[in-house]
Order: sequence, then C-alpha cells, then structure tokens
Amino acid sequence: MLNNAPHPNSIVCSDSWEYPYTREQAAFPVESLRERKFWPTVGKLDDVYGDRNVVCTCPSVEEWVR
Repeated sequence: MLNNAPHPNSIVCSDSWEYPYTREQAAFPVESLRERKFWPTVGKLDDVYGDRNVVCTCPSVEEWVR
C-alpha cells in the first residue's frame, strides 16, 4: 500500500481498481483517518525525481505586487 500512496479520492472513487488491496485499506489505512482525512489532489509525482524537482506554477512575486 505504501508504494502507491497517497491515494487521491479520484483513484479511490474510480470505476477501475487494479491494486492487490481493497479501496477501504487504501483510503483509510489507519482507523483514526475515518474522522479526519486529508485527501491529496494528486498521487505520486514520478517517485523521487518528482519529489525533489517540484515545479511551481504560481504567479511570480512581481505579479502579486501589482
């Protein structure tokens, strides 16, 4: 489960499920998450490369000053 984490709600709620564990296990791996769950908007970003080379698409600081 951890190899494919995080599981965004778009994957958990999709029609197809190709993992060897249940959707419930993917969405709520710990019982306490049933009451307080943060749903990530995306899954993994190209493993380690994506984690270390994040591209920001935010406006520049100069654009915010205007």
